[in-house]
Amino acid sequence: MRNARIVLMGLLMTGACGDDHHKHQPPYPDASPPPEIDGSTPPGIACAPDNGGIRLPAGFCATVFADGAGRARQIAVTPTGRVFVAIEPTSATAYDGHVLALFDADNDGVAEQRTTFGNVGGTGIAWQDGQLFVAANDRIVRFAMPDGTLSPPSATPEVAVIGLPATGDNPAKAIAIAGSAMFVNIGSASNACQLVNRQLRSPGKDPCPELATRAGVWRFDAKGKDQKECCSPRIATGMRDQNALAIDPGTGTLWAAINERDELHDDWPSQFTEAQDKRLPAEEVVAVTPGTNRGWPYCYYDNGAHQMKLAPEYGGDSVIQGRCASIAPPPAALAAHAAPLSMAFAAGTQFPVAFRSGAFIANHGSRFDATSGSELHGYDVEFLPFANGGPTGEIRVFATGFDAGLRPLPDAAPHRPVGLAMMPDGSLLISDDQGGRIWRVFFTGK
Repeated sequence: MRNARIVLMGLLMTGACGDDHHKHQPPYPDASPPPEIDGSTPPGIACAPDNGGIRLPAGFCATVFADGAGRARQIAVTPTGRVFVAIEPTSATAYDGHVLALFDADNDGVAEQRTTFGNVGGTGIAWQDGQLFVAANDRIVRFAMPDGTLSPPSATPEVAVIGLPATGDNPAKAIAIAGSAMFVNIGSASNACQLVNRQLRSPGKDPCPELATRAGVWRFDAKGKDQKECCSPRIATGMRDQNALAIDPGTGTLWAAINERDELHDDWPSQFTEAQDKRLPAEEVVAVTPGTNRGWPYCYYDNGAHQMKLAPEYGGDSVIQGRCASIAPPPAALAAHAAPLSMAFAAGTQFPVAFRSGAFIANHGSRFDATSGSELHGYDVEFLPFANGGPTGEIRVFATGFDAGLRPLPDAAPHRPVGLAMMPDGSLLISDDQGGRIWRVFFTGK
């Protein structure tokens, strides 16, 4: 009965701005937490002398788990430590996307076994109960993948979802699975639903027609075939682009880190200074429950004022709240333009206590930090501690150095973090779609 209520609420959602009153309640009864993992630092790990080019807190080190991976996006890991990475096509018209499969047989932090399969690649990937799900921009496929193997019995996958919108600013799809529920991010096609996208003083469309099919999270059946967006419930709306999706194993709650809008100063120079544009809007971290509405494109979050503000395309002037006053601030926020692309909840005991309750978030970095001296946003991995089912508000920088201090960004950066996944022992994998590197981070205490 409760599942039916969830579906009904998703189907009946409207585009009106509304507060999320269920932030920390586990709404999905079929989401079961994985078994507790007890890990220890392997005695023979091969940490790189320079941590493979990244900086970590004291007591941590990183191996180069794999290199030369191509456009490595999100990561899935099985209970036996088989690692699958979604490799994005090299261009929108290329057909060279695939899955990279890795296994560290001797557990030294470097994958000795490596293979590729399939001709479907993209951003999202997830493994559950012998099934590997891969999200291309326009569809989601499912390979039979028993744990303990690196290649599927059949190279031809089943199609789980077809016909997803894949044009415009945010075509990438992410996946989070809880039991029979498969949650999929469908990002917006534009920056702020303007009459002319990213143009000076172009007003917003009101109501925004994108909200019917984009800028939200949809729920599909993890076992279904050839499903379509039009016949599946929308769980959340008003979220510009949220590739960082993860389910808290302790509560069953789905969480998202949202890529918010850009160009407040570029498009509205009389209302926003360049300095304001560098810090606005903050990237929101929110619980995604039935009925969630974060207000895009009409609203954005001002972290300095701790308020939702009315966007300039809809009459805002950096002060007015207007229709956005009824939306509560998010429980946590990241720096403006950090571009979070993955989230992974901590698991196991390999890391110290301070990094065991909460979520790691990979920030791809702003594509607008183009000149020397510009303010850096993202290009790091952060840790967001959780307590009592929600963020504490404190954000800790965990891994940095991906940009190597080189400019102009993003082209000069040797690495840009994308994917995150916890290994069975509680160590952390980080992928990079610019340099094609995958790190495995351990705590050694040294």
